[in-house]
Amino acid sequence: MAKMWTGRTGGETSPIADDFNSSIGVDCRMYQQDIEGSMAHATMLAKQGIIAFDEAEQLIKGLDSILNDLKTGALDFDMTCEDIHMFVEAELTSRLGAVGKKLHTARSRNDQVALDLRMYTKAEIDTIIGMLEKLVEVLLMLAKNNQDAIMPGYTHLQRAQPVLFAHHMMAYAMMFLRDIDRLMDCRKRTNVSPIGSCALAGTTYETDRFFEAEALGFGDIARNSIDGVSDRDYCIEFVSAASTIMMHLSRFSEELVLWSSSEFGFITLSDAFTTGSSIMPQKKNPDMAELCRGKTGRVYGDLVALLTILKGIPLAYNKDMQEEKEMVFDAIDTVKKCIEVYIPMLAEMQVNADAMLNAVKTGYINATDLADYLAVKGIPFRDAYKIAGQAVATCIATGAVLETLPIETYKALNEAIEEDVYQALDIKTCVERRISTGGTSLKSVLEQFEYVDAKLAEYKAAN
Repeated sequence: MAKMWTGRTGGETSPIADDFNSSIGVDCRMYQQDIEGSMAHATMLAKQGIIAFDEAEQLIKGLDSILNDLKTGALDFDMTCEDIHMFVEAELTSRLGAVGKKLHTARSRNDQVALDLRMYTKAEIDTIIGMLEKLVEVLLMLAKNNQDAIMPGYTHLQRAQPVLFAHHMMAYAMMFLRDIDRLMDCRKRTNVSPIGSCALAGTTYETDRFFEAEALGFGDIARNSIDGVSDRDYCIEFVSAASTIMMHLSRFSEELVLWSSSEFGFITLSDAFTTGSSIMPQKKNPDMAELCRGKTGRVYGDLVALLTILKGIPLAYNKDMQEEKEMVFDAIDTVKKCIEVYIPMLAEMQVNADAMLNAVKTGYINATDLADYLAVKGIPFRDAYKIAGQAVATCIATGAVLETLPIETYKALNEAIEEDVYQALDIKTCVERRISTGGTSLKSVLEQFEYVDAKLAEYKAAN
């Protein structure tokens, strides 16, 4: 196929160079954005009197027919074309003749690809936000259905203090709410139209960039044409936000892997989201959680690659920027696949409250409550801390737990300890006494439910 940029050169490039230079295998996924952008551009050209209205009508009808043919499979991508823009223009010209050649008036592939990528990324941000909302809804469901389940809270992966399982789930809900906020913030800077910036310097035609931006659903236009074609900050922001989402999923995955092991037994993952071993019949492997954990590194790699590609590029457009799409697309695909598997995996997960409670009872995780009990009786906290530590040491030596240590033993440690210590050390009491805002008492957790419900309603109203 003859190159559309022939003129300065004869367009005779090596087949090896053609293959190396081609991006249609990657950017063909933006065909709808490319065509919709071209329709708006044709409309603007006619409105401004740059082309005739009947020519714009022909262009729009021709573009619409190409879009329908691609969607139905009646038309295949021509992989000999350099990119999706050249493919659409070549197909349009083959259908309309000379009129098709007028479409590219007052624009460049530089602002065209910038437009397509912004439109595509903006739409995918909206999709991922919706998926995160569903993920948070599942976390809410899990928490609300298991309000009485008490589990050990951990620091340094050591049993620390008792918490409600619902409280632990709400921690992840808060993380994913922040992820939604980050994406919504990123969307603001993605929602800027570069079209009309042309190659880098603007155009001699009297175009209406605001009209074209509004027709495509953008909130503003790029105010500097050089920045319009060279800005990929929003790509970095998006992949950075995607990396944070994956980090949150990875931390969650690590806990699901641990909790589903025989050593913990806190949860049972559905057979639908686990696999078996090719040699060990007893195995039930949490492969989906492990894959999400592993794919996190992939998205991190996309971010580092994107930053590295862009770090030394002079203004304005350079061919290096062709590479950025693969990073953005891979981050989008990976995040969506992981959230997609996570939603039903959590929804079908069984919570083993008895196993959690047994772990709570054997970890001396109410030792802080013993120290608090003594502090309330007027003993300085550091002294109370030491007495509680001595009580734990006694339990370890005798095989007892704090709830069953004889009152005589307690009084030998400190005379201020009375029979009411056993009520203070009851696991449910320990949980319910964590009354500070954001704490693990049921009252506090119910407030967290209300907060998360309100945030989800706010997001839905914003959409």
